[in-house]
Amino acid sequence: MKRGTKPFSIEKDGSGRTIMKVFVDGAALLRFPLINKGTGFTEEERIALGLDGLLPPIVNGIDQQVERIMVGYRDQPTDLAKYQYLRALQDRCETLFFATLAGHLEEMLPIVYTPTVGDAVKNFHLLYQAPRGISLSARNIGRAKQAISNYPFEDVRMIVATDASAILGIGDQGYGGLAISIGKLALYTAGGGVAPVHTMPVVLDVGTERTDLRSDPLYLGVPERRLRGDEYLAFIDTFVDAVRERWPRAVIQWEDLSKDTAFTVLERFRKVAPSFNDDIQGTGAMTLAGVLSACRLRGERLRDQRVVIHGAGAGGIGVALAIWRGMIADGATPEDARARVYVLDSKGLLTADREMEDYKRPFAHARTAIAAWPSCDGAPELFETVEQARATVLLGLSGQPRAFDRRVVESMAKNTARPVIFALSNPTSSAEAAPADILAWTRGTALVATGSPFPPVTVAGEPVAIGQGNNAFIFPGLGFGAILSAAREVTDGMVQDAAYALVDFTKEHYPGAVYPPVSELQRVSLLVAERVILRAMKDAVATAPVRTASEVREYVASRFYRPEYLPVVRG
Repeated sequence: MKRGTKPFSIEKDGSGRTIMKVFVDGAALLRFPLINKGTGFTEEERIALGLDGLLPPIVNGIDQQVERIMVGYRDQPTDLAKYQYLRALQDRCETLFFATLAGHLEEMLPIVYTPTVGDAVKNFHLLYQAPRGISLSARNIGRAKQAISNYPFEDVRMIVATDASAILGIGDQGYGGLAISIGKLALYTAGGGVAPVHTMPVVLDVGTERTDLRSDPLYLGVPERRLRGDEYLAFIDTFVDAVRERWPRAVIQWEDLSKDTAFTVLERFRKVAPSFNDDIQGTGAMTLAGVLSACRLRGERLRDQRVVIHGAGAGGIGVALAIWRGMIADGATPEDARARVYVLDSKGLLTADREMEDYKRPFAHARTAIAAWPSCDGAPELFETVEQARATVLLGLSGQPRAFDRRVVESMAKNTARPVIFALSNPTSSAEAAPADILAWTRGTALVATGSPFPPVTVAGEPVAIGQGNNAFIFPGLGFGAILSAAREVTDGMVQDAAYALVDFTKEHYPGAVYPPVSELQRVSLLVAERVILRAMKDAVATAPVRTASEVREYVASRFYRPEYLPVVRG
């Protein structure tokens, strides 16, 4: 940090101890969440920093503070109230927030991330309390470099940027999408080891198509319709240029961009700045890992599966690409792999003779390939595709609740002894089927996963855990590995190896599951980051000092952020 202009710096003292030097004191110091320790300030620190008398007399360790926070957290009446409680904590004392979150990941992940974050996004303009991150809009994009220079952290390495056009399963949310960027970065820190001082959430407020938001006097975003086409791309260009000028090594994660721009933005910038799209690549890698684990449990090969993907948005096509590449890696030819992947959008199966967006076309089947199907002249719908393709794997990314009805699920059970059925749409209300129904309709034989958390289902008197296909198993470790390798580009190989790392972790530690529990997020992220660094070296995009494979694990572990209070001294 720059002395005199920034509130603190992290340095080594004469004995090599890591300390925090602060350039504010007294009551003002308690207003900076990355400095504030609350009752954790020692008596010596209180005297030296002008805090004497401003805090309760008892000094608490961080574990005691977490215990107190948890009492208040569990006393909150609703999930949304719990979300607000944690956000207020983050804006008050960041280290304590991450210590609390890291220690209770399984309990809190559904609050800070899906499904509760969806409600927070929808109500963002009513819940807003304190500024966080960077907001760029049509009103200040011409001053983007100046705005970026105002951000108080000098060494940003991880940026999550959204234009909020396709948030989870709830669509266009305008300025409220900032809550998604904040939530994702909380997982980068608590689960992925990226120190909060190296992160920046961004909302790219290019407007909204929601008339209810534009007419709401309390709405905090620009009340205008969305920028489109060249104007939109010029806006994104300006943002990327400003980031690259100040932090040329920062990784950008594109988040919740609509399907008509997600692929365009990814291809436009992936070689300009190290960047990836979690909805496309993270979802694809996470799903590939679950399907590979399911194939292992069935004693089968991925290349032999017939996969139906219901949903052709950014996530659905991202999954199709990941499964296709996974089949090729498993020995299939590109043509045979493509023939085994069936993708449906809202109009039915993708076929080459009908109109569709360009990004869908690689997965459109020739009309001759389905000539024997009953509705060969039209667009086959889900049940017919599952039945006629003799699908062994069914993946839901449609956002359409109850799309996997009894007829579809029972058809899957006729095709294979242990059908793989993943209802991955978020939030919970958008899941294509309830796990209890899938297991009931398949007499307990299906291998099931969902995007949001579901409780175990009792089958034949025994509880069956429902695996959560959560992108958080991929993106924190992928981003952390890209940071530590100082990658010029996030390659397809790095993303694919992140998926294989998740498969290996599950096989070693949870051999009967398709996904590990989310409580294992930190251990998964360590392995993912390690594999990503090795692949970045193999792909010749790593610019950090070259390390041997044996050094990488220690390298990753030594740089993994742990939420602990540093000694604080006056700067």
